[in-house]
Amino acid sequence: MGQEERTYTISNTTFVRPATFYISGFSNIPYDKYYYVFLFFVYIMTVLGNGLLLSVIYLVKTLHTPKYMIVFSLALTDLCGSTALIPKVLDTFLFDRRYIVYEACLSYMFFVWFFASLQSWTLVTMSYDRFIAICFPLRYHRVVTKPAIAAMLLLTWVVSLSLFALAAGLLDRLSFCGSLVIQSFFCDHGPIYRLACNDTSLNYIIAYVGLITVIFCPLILILLTYVCIAIALSRIASGLDRLKALKTCTSHLILVALFFLPLVGINLAVMTSYIHPNARIFNSTLTHTVPALLNPIIYSLKTEEVLISIRKLFKNNRLCNQTSSKKLLSLCFLY
Repeated sequence: MGQEERTYTISNTTFVRPATFYISGFSNIPYDKYYYVFLFFVYIMTVLGNGLLLSVIYLVKTLHTPKYMIVFSLALTDLCGSTALIPKVLDTFLFDRRYIVYEACLSYMFFVWFFASLQSWTLVTMSYDRFIAICFPLRYHRVVTKPAIAAMLLLTWVVSLSLFALAAGLLDRLSFCGSLVIQSFFCDHGPIYRLACNDTSLNYIIAYVGLITVIFCPLILILLTYVCIAIALSRIASGLDRLKALKTCTSHLILVALFFLPLVGINLAVMTSYIHPNARIFNSTLTHTVPALLNPIIYSLKTEEVLISIRKLFKNNRLCNQTSSKKLLSLCFLY
């Protein structure tokens, strides 16, 4: 690529660091620009949807509950995760700015995976909320409190921050003396460390730790909570009560399926067989973007409390506007 390299020596070990990397993206796909335009509209709708949900939860006092603290956290991480990824993807491929500065690339990787990890563990926190609500309904308000949920969410931030800061730090200990082309649509961890020409065993380990932390461990915990929920529901005599309890889980189950199924599918496929880079990139972009778009839509349409709160907000806003208009008119008549 003809890019300059920088050489550093730390503790008698020489590190060769490139000034820039080159992000390859799709290869030999005609009209791929239309796909990036589609991502642009996905991002706009994600910002509007999550922004609306965040505003409703913040403004409506009745939604200041532990459950909606979790929903607020998910909407916030969806918004931040999409903002960390999509604008840079559009800048890279729509405007053909495929070279990225070395330090910016590591930051890019950190923020994309940091927010993906937060999304994953926020879904686990949601499943914990449903588990306590259905399996221990009498203890719910004593166990699921605002301080308890705040502590759980804070823990997910600290663990995710530590893990992906470590992953970025270990990448910074690698030498890149060969190809600088990242075979992905963003500065992904795996495609970066595989370009290195020195020992990458620690990076390989942290990649698997990241995979277990972001995908498999949260998914197993969620599945276990739903096994417990299914057992608790089977003990409810009334079919109507059973259905009512199950309905409270449908929004969460849809979110879990949207987030985890594509991630698990693509990672298992990569580990067990060959997948064309274009197919992997297409699947990965949708996995990182579509759940963040659909989460607020699902919560707005499937949760009656949110729908009522949105209607109440618009109704109050309309009344305020009418009151303001009447005051202006009376002032005009006075003068």
